[in-house]
Formats: sequence, C-alpha cells, structure tokens
Amino acid sequence: MRQAQLEISSAEFTEWMAFYELEPFGDMIADLRHGTAAALLANINRDSKSRPEPYLAEDFISWRREDQPAEEDPVLLEDPVAQSNLLRAALFGLPPK
Repeated sequence: MRQAQLEISSAEFTEWMAFYELEPFGDMIADLRHGTAAALLANINRDSKSRPEPYLAEDFISWRREDQPAEEDPVLLEDPVAQSNLLRAALFGLPPK
C-alpha cells in the first residue's frame, strides 16, 4: 500500500476507482464470468423435471454464499472533513488530519 501511495496520486487512484465502477476487473469478476459459463452449461444439460429451477452463476462460485450479508449502503457523513477522514482511514489506514 505504501508503494502504491508513492507511485500514484490520490486523483489517479480516484480515477481507477471510478473506472472500476464502470468496468469491473479482477478475480471476482473473472469468477462471475466463469460461474455464468458453468451455469449456462449446467442449464443446457439440466433435467427440468428433476430440477425445475435453473442454475445460477452463484451456484458455481464457492465464495458466494446465500448466508452472506448483502452489501451495505455507503456511509455518507454530513461533515466533509469527517468524510475525508473516514476515506483516508478506510483506503489508506491513515489517521485523521
């Protein structure tokens, strides 16, 4: 993390975060793509009488479990300084300014 802080600016890091929101990348997205392909293959070969409900991509992704809590809503604070301090702590592990 320290090396990344030395090599890219906060603005560039923010741009990468925004890009990820538009075009997700990484292992989690790759797992979802593979899960989708596996679900497609399983549904093609599924006996609809013995299993009427179709398979989902999540059925083939080991880290996706139904018992996991749903994603939380973002934390938005009224005070912009407090919001910045929260982001600094969450993203970089830095103390408040």
